[in-house]
Amino acid sequence: MTRIISGQAGGRRLRTPAGGGTRPTSDRVREALFSALESRDAVEGAHVMDLYAGSGALGLEAASRGAASVLLVESDRGAIGVIRANIADVGAAGARVQAGTVEAALDRTPTLAYDLVLADPPYDVDEDSLAAVLDLLLTREWLSPDALVVVERSSRSPEPAWPAGLTLEARKDYGETVLWYARTWAADYQI
Repeated sequence: MTRIISGQAGGRRLRTPAGGGTRPTSDRVREALFSALESRDAVEGAHVMDLYAGSGALGLEAASRGAASVLLVESDRGAIGVIRANIADVGAAGARVQAGTVEAALDRTPTLAYDLVLADPPYDVDEDSLAAVLDLLLTREWLSPDALVVVERSSRSPEPAWPAGLTLEARKDYGETVLWYARTWAADYQI
């Protein structure tokens, strides 16, 4: 069972797409992630982008914890329907879905700069594709000047290839899952 951990919609269950096409972030990892994000005031009032959204659990957790807006990007039709239902179920008025691939969504001119980007690509997304997505975030100017980008990968995956303009801050391991934190500026503190 996937649920919202904390905030306005805390405890509410989230639907998950049928089949094995999506891999929801575990409650344990989401709790650790959002604890780290909240300790640095990175969620409340932030404009958040959830790439490869799946069920929308990461983006909707941010919405529950006070994000100003959440853009959930997903290409799977079944998952898109689940995300829309989850948005309605948790009452996330500031959340919206962008249907299509992450690459197509980012390869356009943004109308908003995002403060926090959560990227949880399927494990079969190769390193070159992930690097291209990270590059699009910068070259298309999707990120605010002090944006934080968090990438979730398998512990067997190498470190993402960070483009110039994104600086790695930390790596946090949770069993088979690794969270990589990078900033658009060099921070004076550790996660």
